[in-house]
Amino acid sequence: MEPAVCLLEFSSIAKGIEAGDAMIKRSPLQVIRAGTVHPGKYLVLVGGLTADVEEAMQAGREVGGQSLVDVVFLPDVHPDVVASIGGARREDTGEALGVIETETVAATIDAADAGVKGARVTIRDLRLADDLGGKGYVLFGGELAEVEAAIDHGIARTAASGQDVTHVVISQLHAEMRENLAADPRFGERTRDVEKPAANWDDLPTTLAAPRGRPLPGSGGAERSGGAERKGDGTDVGPVGGVPPAAKPRTGGGSRRAKRGRTGKGT
Repeated sequence: MEPAVCLLEFSSIAKGIEAGDAMIKRSPLQVIRAGTVHPGKYLVLVGGLTADVEEAMQAGREVGGQSLVDVVFLPDVHPDVVASIGGARREDTGEALGVIETETVAATIDAADAGVKGARVTIRDLRLADDLGGKGYVLFGGELAEVEAAIDHGIARTAASGQDVTHVVISQLHAEMRENLAADPRFGERTRDVEKPAANWDDLPTTLAAPRGRPLPGSGGAERSGGAERKGDGTDVGPVGGVPPAAKPRTGGGSRRAKRGRTGKGT
């Protein structure tokens, strides 16, 4: 019998762990991989003989209940899909690039399997959930006609899920964009070692502009201080805008009550 894989995607970590336990207890699986992904979901991936994997999938469905977000069962999974799930990335000589982006990990794996089976393309990369807000995407590379066929097969396979699927085909991928896709796809890693441009001091202005209404110190112009204009030598030249400066508080004369009022004490 052909090897099969199944992936169950849960919105609850607790229910995902319980489902994974039930799956491995139900049938003799060859492999089980389980763990958390962004944003707080839990994945259970199992592999083995088709009948055993199908039995385990049923157990996971029963336990997961309403927390089961999505599921994919591939009774004859393409070996390139298995390798890509494990992190394998490949280069190709074709000019075209196809991208399928889905809302769940299960749907992305399903689209990747359909695309690589339906056309002569290379799975350049398969990105799943982490650092993607739970989404996934697959990159197909090859000749334009083959890439278009792979996209069509992938979209047709995922149509039954009813979720939003975004896809594009780029007929001639630019060399610099190809280089970026071949490198670490995370933006933060791509910019970590970028050299910061040095400041060119020759481009800075040679004179500084004074703040509005205030001349530079030492310029000889009139400056404002305490509501009055003052020359560069400190001599008052009169009130600003014709308004007399505030009167100084009296220090002598007047009634005792007036003094208390000015100092903020009670009468």
